[in-house]
Amino acid sequence: MLTNALLTGLIAAGSASAAVHEVWSERYKITTAKANPSGLFERSVVGVNGTWPPPALFVSENDTVVVHAVGRLAHKRAIFRPAHDECVYLIGTSFSDPISVTLAISLAIVFLVSFNTVDDSTVSLHRLQGMYFFNTSYYDGAPGVTQCGIPPNATLTYEIPVSVDKQWGTYWWHAHVDEDYVDGLRAPFIIRPTTEVHQYDDEYTIVLSDWYNQQHSVLVNQFMNWENPTGAEPVPDSAAIYVADKNGNYLSGFNENVTIPFEAGKTYRLRFINAGAFAMFNFWIDEHQMQVIEADGTDTDPYPVDYLGISVAQRYSVLVTAKNTTNSNYLLHANFDVDMFDSYDANVLQVNYTSTISYGASVTAAGAVMPPFDRTPDQDLVPSLVEASLDANREIELGVFFATFDNGINRASFNNITFTHPAVPSLFTQLSMGENASLPAVYGPQTHAIVLQKGEIIDLRVVNWDGNAHPFHLHGHKVQLISVTADSTSNNTSINPPIPASLPNPMRRDTVNVPGEGGAVTLRFAVDNPGTWMFHCHISWHLTAGLAVIFIESPTESQQELVIPQVMKDQCAALGIPSSGNAVGRFSTTDLAGAVRGPYPQVLGWRPKGIGALAGCIITALLGMATVVWYALGGQLDEEELEAEVDRELEAKKNGGLIKRGAKKLFSSSSK
Repeated sequence: MLTNALLTGLIAAGSASAAVHEVWSERYKITTAKANPSGLFERSVVGVNGTWPPPALFVSENDTVVVHAVGRLAHKRAIFRPAHDECVYLIGTSFSDPISVTLAISLAIVFLVSFNTVDDSTVSLHRLQGMYFFNTSYYDGAPGVTQCGIPPNATLTYEIPVSVDKQWGTYWWHAHVDEDYVDGLRAPFIIRPTTEVHQYDDEYTIVLSDWYNQQHSVLVNQFMNWENPTGAEPVPDSAAIYVADKNGNYLSGFNENVTIPFEAGKTYRLRFINAGAFAMFNFWIDEHQMQVIEADGTDTDPYPVDYLGISVAQRYSVLVTAKNTTNSNYLLHANFDVDMFDSYDANVLQVNYTSTISYGASVTAAGAVMPPFDRTPDQDLVPSLVEASLDANREIELGVFFATFDNGINRASFNNITFTHPAVPSLFTQLSMGENASLPAVYGPQTHAIVLQKGEIIDLRVVNWDGNAHPFHLHGHKVQLISVTADSTSNNTSINPPIPASLPNPMRRDTVNVPGEGGAVTLRFAVDNPGTWMFHCHISWHLTAGLAVIFIESPTESQQELVIPQVMKDQCAALGIPSSGNAVGRFSTTDLAGAVRGPYPQVLGWRPKGIGALAGCIITALLGMATVVWYALGGQLDEEELEAEVDRELEAKKNGGLIKRGAKKLFSSSSK
């Protein structure tokens, strides 16, 4: 049970902006569970209260919720679990089902979590994907960037100031440790505004995810391996599609076993979240038109589409009006974009998945009609809240590359720098290095730190030289989508238009899909959120392979405005990690001894090792050729000498051979 002092503190945390009507005490255990969404293979996953998927949370912008949770995990790796014996909700509305209920929050969402492991691993959580975390970037949950990670059996309180961030829409929470994220620790988080921009009668949240039969720990060792020189990502074994209603309750079943009830004439809001590790989905509904009304928490004017291409971490909301007749059911389709897979067995992998829009239990689903697929033109979406483009005053270009590095592993990089975490979290370095925090070098050679100063307006140009598209996510911001091109090398302005200096109301979102094979996007954002923020590919395998940079935003203002909670420093100490100083914990701009360096791209041309190897081969070849010449010139026995040698050996065999004669001689001499 919570102590009275702690309970009083939690209530006070929520009462600043909203009256607390009830305190719900609920056991909210997060543990391993068994799941089999594909119906093909049951496996261990990360779940809640012994079940999977984790609960969907639906909240509003005016109240406060505090979650206090407990659980233990029985496997040998670090998994998120809550800390104590209860889960307490401080809410502004009453409800009857405290586990799967729609919750209301605003000022803060406080999650008390801890981790139980039997090894020395740590965990961290990216609590709410797409949230700003103004003045609280240390709660962003990126290990090695904003915190050290949570030690085994320790507790950390995350506080997310939703009302301060002034955000609403479709979001999700997930682990920011790839192992736990891929193994299932992810769920919808929906924030409802006080006044909806668009009207609808009911809503469903549809989670699209790829699914692996093996655990991440097995797959990542196969992926990051010199025996995988092309960097082929693990191909999913199936999809996992599941649906939550407006109260956060999951409908029964997965994939083909999900039925979404429609009533004739009603308008439905369908929220889509791609919570997968790798695969992009193409989505459509037979004989129903969709109108996009939101992307990544940004309300938009209605935009009609026949289908949606949804990359990992992207979210969309669409309005769908039910038919006036109920003589047929219809299929809802979610297909893998197989162009992302290096190779797959079409006889084994199912790529087309369906669920059912039902107008009645006794009718038959209509036939499927597949539309042509292309990139969803999110640059054409128009935000409902008008915001003109900012005036850029600094340009940064990041080139996306994949290659085999000098350690034999295929890695990803921005501008040929592959990301690896420093020992000291970069935010801790930013807040402790004084004026030297503006020097990129203090963050370590492999973090690819880019320092941004207050007042700058950044044009971030991302050029993707890989063969496939990538979804890039910026923490702590929504970006203005200024331009998109499928070929940044083209002189054809219809294919590669010039980057506009200004736009009246560009689309704003936090995850943007960048076309491959030279495609590019220009993203614009203001340096207005002090802290340290990751920019990375949201494909789990690519983040593991190093496709990330960090933005060190407003170092001076960060030191003035941010105060890291003492518990986070204590947890660094418990892990033996310094909580201040440069990337290795020293107050120096040059002494980075012990920092991770490399791997580096392979360098073409003659290098010392290659020259030495070639010289050795040449010398060996010359010696071999000399031996052949020597033999040909008579450096061997002639015919008569060879016959004489054979005669001597035959004579020796009569007396027992060389070995036997040698032994006789040895024993005869020793007996004298």
